[in-house]
Amino acid sequence: MNLLPFGKLPPAKPRSFVPSEIDLGDWPQIAPLFDQLEARMTQARSVADLEKWLLDWSELSAALDEEASRRNIAMTCHTDNAEAEKAYLYFVEHVEPQLKPRQFALEQLYVAHPQRKNLSQPRYEVFDRDVANHVQLFRPENVALETEEAKLGQQYQKLIGAQTVKFRGEEKTLVQMGRFLEEPDRALRQEAWELVARRRLQDVEKCDEIMDELIKFRHQIAKNAGFDNYLEFIFRQKGRFDYTPADCVKFHDAIESEIMPAVRAIQNERKRQLNLAKLRPWDLAVDPQNRAPLKPFADVGEMVSRTQKIFNQLDAGLAANFQELQDKKLLDLDNRKGKAPGGYQSTLSEARVPFIFMNAVGVQRDVETILHEAGHAFHAQATRGEDLYPYRSAPIEFCEVASMAMELLGNEFIEEFYAPAEAARARKTHLEGIIGFFPWMAVVDGFQHWIYTHPGHTRAERKAAYLKLMDRFGGDVDFSGFGEVRVHSWHRQLHIFLYPFYYVEYGIAQLGALQVWANSKANRSKALGDYKKSLTLGGSRPLPELFAAAGSKLDFSAATIKPLIQLAGSEMRKL
Repeated sequence: MNLLPFGKLPPAKPRSFVPSEIDLGDWPQIAPLFDQLEARMTQARSVADLEKWLLDWSELSAALDEEASRRNIAMTCHTDNAEAEKAYLYFVEHVEPQLKPRQFALEQLYVAHPQRKNLSQPRYEVFDRDVANHVQLFRPENVALETEEAKLGQQYQKLIGAQTVKFRGEEKTLVQMGRFLEEPDRALRQEAWELVARRRLQDVEKCDEIMDELIKFRHQIAKNAGFDNYLEFIFRQKGRFDYTPADCVKFHDAIESEIMPAVRAIQNERKRQLNLAKLRPWDLAVDPQNRAPLKPFADVGEMVSRTQKIFNQLDAGLAANFQELQDKKLLDLDNRKGKAPGGYQSTLSEARVPFIFMNAVGVQRDVETILHEAGHAFHAQATRGEDLYPYRSAPIEFCEVASMAMELLGNEFIEEFYAPAEAARARKTHLEGIIGFFPWMAVVDGFQHWIYTHPGHTRAERKAAYLKLMDRFGGDVDFSGFGEVRVHSWHRQLHIFLYPFYYVEYGIAQLGALQVWANSKANRSKALGDYKKSLTLGGSRPLPELFAAAGSKLDFSAATIKPLIQLAGSEMRKL
C-alpha cells in the first residue's frame, strides 16, 4: 500500500556505491555497506582516495535519510494508518539504533585519518568542524535514549493529530476551527475558541506526561555527554558556534524593549477599532474593522495555481522550481482528520527534491505557509548539484531566512489572491504577524531555557515559570476565567515536544529575512539575486557568511532590531 503521493523517485545521480536493489529498511542489508566503508578507510592513502570515500559515504547517508523521510512523511500524512505507524516505528526502533553507532564509527575514522588535514580549504572547513564536534559529543549509551525520545514524539503527534471537536453538527479538526476565529460574530468566535480550548484541556495530563518523560531522557543524554544540563548540550549538538545561550537571553531582552511596545500598540489599536474594553483571546484573529475573513482560495488546487502565478511574476527560475513540485506530486497540502498538525518541507535526499506538507483550510495564514515552505523547497533545489550530502542542508538559522524572506518577497504579488484593498489588508496582517511572532518566540525559547536548566522541577514550578514569561511577553490580552487554558497553551507548540530549542532560529532568521526585504525595497533585483545566490551555498560556509551572502548580517541586538521594526511599522501605516 503506497501512502505517498509521489511514489518512487529515481536518485538525482545514479548510485555508484549503494546497490540499486536494496531494502533500506532492513538492517542486515545495510550493515555490509558500512563494513565496506570501514575497510576501505585503511586503504585510503591519498586525498583523492579520501574524497572518493566521502562521496560514497554521502551517497549511503542520503539514501538512508530519504528512507527515513519517506516513512515520516507517510506517518504524518496518515497518523491514523496502522501500516504507516508500524513502518515509521520499525525504522526508529530497529534501524536508527543500529545506524547511529556505525555512522559514528565512520566519523571517528575520518577524524583520525592522516589525509584529513590535507583536504582543500575552505571547501571542507565546515564539514570538518561539524564532524569533529559530533565525534566529541557522541555517546553509544545515548542511542537508546534518543530512540525513546523519538517514540515519545510520535505519541505526541498521534495525540494531537486525533484531536477533533463537534461544532454545530459537524466534526472538525482543531486546524479547521481556526477559521471561525476570524468571523465578525463575536459570540461565534467565543463559542469556537472555548470548544477548542476545552478539547485541548482533555489531553493536558497526557501532554504533561510526555513532557516529563522527554525532560528526563534529554537530561540524561546531556549528562552522558558530560554536560551539566541539556541547554549546554543542545547548543553544542546544534553547532551553534556563532552565538551563545547568553546571546539568546539578550535577544529576549531586546524583544521586550524594542518589539513589545509595537505589539501593545497594535493590540490597543485593535481594541479601539473593535470598540472593546478588553481584548479576549478570541478577539486576536478577527479583522479589527469587523470585515469578513479574508478568503484567498476555495480549495487547495486554487491555492497552488495562484501561488504559481506569484512565482511567475517574482522570478522565472523560482517559478520553474514550484512547477516541478506539482509535476512530481511533491505536495500534500489539504487538512484532514488523521493528518499530523503543522507544516514542513522535507527533502528526499537521494532524489534531491523537496516535499511540502501543510494543513490548508482556506485562510490567509495558508498563503503565508505555502510561500514559507516554498522558500525551503527552493533552498533544497538550489543545492541539488552539491554532492557532499551534509552541504545540501544549511543551519536552521539560515534555512529559515530562505523561507521567511520568501513570505515577504512573495507578498509583493499577493494580488494574485486578492483585490487591491484585500491585498493591502493581507500585507498588514502579515507584518503584524511578524511583529507578534517575536514575543511568542521569546516565550518558547525562554521557557525551554528554564525547563532544561531546572530538570528536577515540579509541574507547579513549570506552570509558574511559563506564566512569568507570558506576563512578560503576552501583551494586553485578558484570559479571565481561562487560567488553565493559558498556563497550558505551550502544549500546542510542537517544537517544544519534537524539536527542543528549535525555535530561536526562527527569530534570528526573521531578522535576516527582514533585512533581505529591506534590501528589496531599495533594489529588488539585487536583493533577489543575493538571496538566490546564498541558497546555492547550502551549508558549505559558516553562518555569518551565509547571512552576508544574502545581503544581511547575523546580529540580533537591539541596534539591528529597531530599524527593521520601524520599517515594518512604516509599511503598515501605508496600508
